[in-house]
Amino acid sequence: MKKYTIDDLLDIMVKLRGENGCPWDKVQTHQSIKKSMIEECYEAIDALDSGDDHAFANELGDVLLQVVFHARIAEERGAFNFDDVVNEICTKLITRHTHVFGADKAVSAEEALGQWEKNKKKEKNLDSYTAMLKDVPHYLPALMRSEKIQKKAGSVGFDWQETEPVYDKVNEEIAELKEAAKTGNAERIEEEYGDLLFSVVNLGRHLKVTPEIALTKASDKFIKRFEKMEAEAVKDNLDMAQLSLEELDKLWENSKKHS
Repeated sequence: MKKYTIDDLLDIMVKLRGENGCPWDKVQTHQSIKKSMIEECYEAIDALDSGDDHAFANELGDVLLQVVFHARIAEERGAFNFDDVVNEICTKLITRHTHVFGADKAVSAEEALGQWEKNKKKEKNLDSYTAMLKDVPHYLPALMRSEKIQKKAGSVGFDWQETEPVYDKVNEEIAELKEAAKTGNAERIEEEYGDLLFSVVNLGRHLKVTPEIALTKASDKFIKRFEKMEAEAVKDNLDMAQLSLEELDKLWENSKKHS
């Protein structure tokens, strides 16, 4: 069986976008396929967590396809090509790992990360700490973005040294949200709810918990318990939609005991 190379992939993309290529591939733009890049990255992470290495390799291929696709579109409009993409990442790895390719020193992962951030700040001309916060991409999922912003703020000392004050801050935000809810003002409620979420993300960071992962696991746990709850209802010939909240809650509590 033929083993394809990156050159084969590049040639395939040229053909797909060519005059006699695929009608769908030919009309795509950076904007039309940008959502696909996000989706393919998440599918690759799902495959990684599944423990199936073949599936993981397959999904990483889909991620690579997105890079090649965008590079080809860019080449057609005279902007850059795949070689330029490779050059950019190689240059970035060398210039940001000055503790490997330069004179800087780093003997721990923390020091290495510090060197990376220092070099990144210099490379991007981030001339203020605020600029570092603004550099965090808006397209990141909100939990991930807030966590990165907090980490960057913490890197300059704007952070609690203990966890207990973070619990207090979460409780403070809950109280403020309750007060906002009493007013019925939608904008204020949204603002206070956002402040609460931001504080909960900060608490997770202090507890060494990744909020995005923790919430994903909580959602998965909810689905599993709901499945057991529904199975119990079906077994008793009950229509969940016709049950009272009290009856549903009883099924829910029972599903928790067996999960």
